[in-house]
Amino acid sequence: MRRAMLKKQLYIFFGLIFFIGSTVSAACLPDIKDVAKKALPAVVNISTTQVVEAPTSPFFNFGPNDPFRQFFNQFFNNFPVKRKIHALGSGFIISKDGYILTNYHVIKRASVIRVTLLENQDTYTAKVVGTDPKADIALIKIKAKESLPTLPLGNSDAIEIGDWVVAVGNPFGLNGTVTAGIISAKGRVIGEGPFDHFLQTSAAINPGNSGGPLLNLRGEVIGINTAIVEGGQGIGFAIPVNMVKAELPYLMKGKKVKRGYLGVMIQNLTAEAAHSMGLKGIKRGAIVSQVFKNGPAYKAGLKPGDIIVNVNGKKIKSSSDLPYMIFTMRPGTKVELGIIRNGKPMKVEVTLGVRPASGEMAENGFRVFKTPYGFTVANIVPSLRSKYGIKQKEGVVIIEVEKNSFAYAVGLQTGDVIVRADYKKIRNLDDFKKILTQNKHKNVLFLNIVRGSAQIFVTIQR
Repeated sequence: MRRAMLKKQLYIFFGLIFFIGSTVSAACLPDIKDVAKKALPAVVNISTTQVVEAPTSPFFNFGPNDPFRQFFNQFFNNFPVKRKIHALGSGFIISKDGYILTNYHVIKRASVIRVTLLENQDTYTAKVVGTDPKADIALIKIKAKESLPTLPLGNSDAIEIGDWVVAVGNPFGLNGTVTAGIISAKGRVIGEGPFDHFLQTSAAINPGNSGGPLLNLRGEVIGINTAIVEGGQGIGFAIPVNMVKAELPYLMKGKKVKRGYLGVMIQNLTAEAAHSMGLKGIKRGAIVSQVFKNGPAYKAGLKPGDIIVNVNGKKIKSSSDLPYMIFTMRPGTKVELGIIRNGKPMKVEVTLGVRPASGEMAENGFRVFKTPYGFTVANIVPSLRSKYGIKQKEGVVIIEVEKNSFAYAVGLQTGDVIVRADYKKIRNLDDFKKILTQNKHKNVLFLNIVRGSAQIFVTIQR
């Protein structure tokens, strides 16, 4: 009898422990349901149609990097063929009168943009209001029959690693898909451009999610879902919404985005470097490697070798933090830089200038130039010479080729060195820019490139 009573008491005891544990676990889980319910009506499906005219061989279908493609293209003169390309993406409504945020790559070169609302499946033709290709942001607009549901923009700087987030979009055309995860990292650099400062999340993001919102548990947008690691799972990236908020005043008016500009080139200060330099209490920062003459930093007295450790009191944890902070500020803003010079802390006030809007910028320690053919070139500097194994002393090196561009269609590759353009010798970036300026009214460019030990002639058409 006593054993039966004891057994019953043990069942009750362990049952209570299980019930309490389940209740606590349930209480710790985020309420995704409410976030999804509020977000879904404001998330849209974006489908685009793009007409592409690309040179191709009339008899053979070689891959873009096939050496035989280059040979046949010279003889058959890259016959242009028009093709229609369809693509899917996501976006979200930020105003009741139909302004929608998405990625630039979702609507890039689109001849037709169609937006479908998830709630009632109404479809509208959208127009592009403003774009920023470098930041991969676009603002489009539809004329709706009624007032539209919207999503509020939050504060991406306030989100912390480990916080729960919700992604909404149309992966693989599956409308209104909701996934959840956490913020895995902040300020992630993935090689997508000069303003890499992505939020990394474990919320499932797939093709078609691009342009959709990443939300906190208050239902505020803290990022635009943008990129994934091919073949990876639970590794997605979103543009911080604070970067977007800094651009909206320009995008709304269809104007070119004006970004804050400091006028320096920097490199990362590691803990090891800080220790070797005898810096006490300083483990992270951005070392100024070059100050551009007559730029904002130059006028404020910044010097090569200065170490920037904070901006308006906010610490620089990595050198990528500095461009992001400056990028999200408007030209004319006065900022206080905390620096270390010759081991001594100092404060320098800088009035930010306007970041140059031309195709030529100083990035990663060298000048680059983005061409209208879909490839970017730079001077042959030591870092690129080492990276690509370049032996040429003169010319320009291709450092980026956009997918589905004219350059991609004819098989140009990163690391190719252009030594002649339209039969004229190329010594450096200035020579190449001059030829492209003279050639701006033509649709064909003839290039002589060096790839490894081989010389190749390429005709590129747009």
